[in-house]
Amino acid sequence: MKSKLFIAAAALLVAPVAGFCQDVNKMIVQTDVERVIKTLSADDMQGRGTFTPGIEKAANFVEGEFKAAGLKPMEGNQGYRQTFYQTRIKPVNPKVIFDGVAIPDEKVAVNTNMAFNWKSDTTVKVTKLTDEANFRKQLGTAMRSGKKLLIIFDASLADVFKRVRDRAVKGMISDGTSSQQIVYVLGASEPKSFDASCEVSKENLSLSNIVGVIPGKTKPNEYVVFGGHYDHLGIIKPMQGDSIANGADDDASGTTAVIELAKYYKKLNNNQRTLIFVTFTAEEIGGFGSRYFATKVNPDQVIALFNIEMIGKASKFGENSAFITGFERSDFGPILQRNLEGTAFKFYPDPYPEQNLFYRSDNASLAAVGVPAHTISTDQIPTDKLYHTVKDEFGSLDVTNITATIRAIALSSRSIVSGKDTPTRIPKLEN
Repeated sequence: MKSKLFIAAAALLVAPVAGFCQDVNKMIVQTDVERVIKTLSADDMQGRGTFTPGIEKAANFVEGEFKAAGLKPMEGNQGYRQTFYQTRIKPVNPKVIFDGVAIPDEKVAVNTNMAFNWKSDTTVKVTKLTDEANFRKQLGTAMRSGKKLLIIFDASLADVFKRVRDRAVKGMISDGTSSQQIVYVLGASEPKSFDASCEVSKENLSLSNIVGVIPGKTKPNEYVVFGGHYDHLGIIKPMQGDSIANGADDDASGTTAVIELAKYYKKLNNNQRTLIFVTFTAEEIGGFGSRYFATKVNPDQVIALFNIEMIGKASKFGENSAFITGFERSDFGPILQRNLEGTAFKFYPDPYPEQNLFYRSDNASLAAVGVPAHTISTDQIPTDKLYHTVKDEFGSLDVTNITATIRAIALSSRSIVSGKDTPTRIPKLEN
């Protein structure tokens, strides 16, 4: 239990600096933060899996919050929904024959976005996986080859194969850019000859980002974006009788921040630049929501993206702190920290560069085209045992930490929102 002294200090941790009259502690209230995140991570949201009733319920909730706050829909959208379509491709009737002997169906899995028929194809790269500790590295190396792949799992990796197969039978979402064909087989010796074939079924499915706007007063054509993804994993493998991956930290916490910041800036009603608040869909299955959003704004008009991802617990730097991915790529971070002078809160560079977090979240799509698009997080991801499990529930969160971080983002963003500061651009990725 936290001490009374800590609780008192927390209430003041982002008190407004001298001469700045906004009372952020009164405008971003912890009870409302708790209400929003508890709703988004409740069991009746069913883990907010993409293409499920749960994510539809979450979308309706976010729409309601944006409407109640008085946000406007983004131009070109139907209401607050920015709807687009992706093709889900499922393997149909996969068949594999090794040295003239058919492999049982339950020992075969396929990832592909097109039908194929291999006849001892010499262009196929064959890889045998024998060690669970290294299988991800081996598999990653094989996949980066870009070739057709035949992946043979040793019988000792039956549990790993089952997870791969369970995902494969659900199909893949195609973005039209990848045509790699992968066949997985369990418990067989490497064949001298093989045949493999598979048909596919295709289904167009709708996805929706939820977007609200506060028009800028003097610089309406310059955009500051606040975003976080509202999808999660849905129903997954049961653990102690629980199969709902609630995604309380990942990323109901970030979605809550977007909602609270929208309310905050709408109440202030003094933003000179246009503010766009977006909760992205389908981050967990490929970042499709943010990728689509990036095609619907002119990147040259986007001044910055505050992407908020997993702020549910204290960072490795302790209370009153968060880190910014890609800190060294622009002066976004120094601007935010300068705006927090006189407070107890501090932003740090990403302490986990080996995790490549800068290109693993929804900031990546806009960063790739030059926008100072950064993710703000507090997650200690190398040691986070709740990440992508059914244990990522509301009860595991530190709501005081979440509230403090949201308040810090509100205060630290103010000079960018007002038009005073413009972060330097990030070098574009070459195609």
